Amino acid sequence: MIEPVLSTESIQVVYGAGDAAVQALRGVSLDVLAGEVLMLMGPSGSGKTTLVQVMGALLTPSAGMVRLKGERIDHLDQSALGTVRRQNFGFVFQSYNLFPALTAAENVAVALDLKVAGSRGLQLRAAALLDSVGLADRAGHFPAQLSGGQKQRVAIARALAGDPDVIFADEPTAALDSASGLRVIALLRELANTQGRTVVIVTHDPRILHLADRIIHIEDGRIGKEQYAHDREVHDA
Repeated sequence: MIEPVLSTESIQVVYGAGDAAVQALRGVSLDVLAGEVLMLMGPSGSGKTTLVQVMGALLTPSAGMVRLKGERIDHLDQSALGTVRRQNFGFVFQSYNLFPALTAAENVAVALDLKVAGSRGLQLRAAALLDSVGLADRAGHFPAQLSGGQKQRVAIARALAGDPDVIFADEPTAALDSASGLRVIALLRELANTQGRTVVIVTHDPRILHLADRIIHIEDGRIGKEQYAHDREVHDA
């Protein structure tokens, strides 16, 4: 049996307390495999983003376990969780989160690990990452000079700076037109195919579903069904 790179077991997340308490996740168990492109779908408020935050060590669950490469991480303190994130995860957001006063290369360089020696090393590594997402010729451009799709590709290059095993993308196509959105997801698909990276995408976009290996539907904080893109088989959970 293939060991999952990331797994959750009976995850519960409760926001607030008493009469104001809201249960965002209700016992979610999920295995994610190395090199898999997994898409999470569901209505707003269903728990998709909360689940990604738990899996990405951004949020500690109220109950349940999270394992990375077989080792529990849900019980770690904030300092240790920060190390886990830096060493294993990359994040891509809908709003790009680029620094407007920095060039594309500088936006990538600020995310590089401190072990990259000297400014020359940073420049070379940033240039290589931008080249890997097809933006070598845009290294000196500022975000305002880039299209939405180009900004998102800079964000992906930045997410790759720590050489992550898992890339989380939260609604990465929401601000893009159809063609740009497809190019961005195709790039993430290529990273999974050629580099073995695991990609977890939160999306409402039906135009990109054919690029997934597996689609998980979430409703009311629970996994409702799994859809395998290759055979379109649907399983009720």
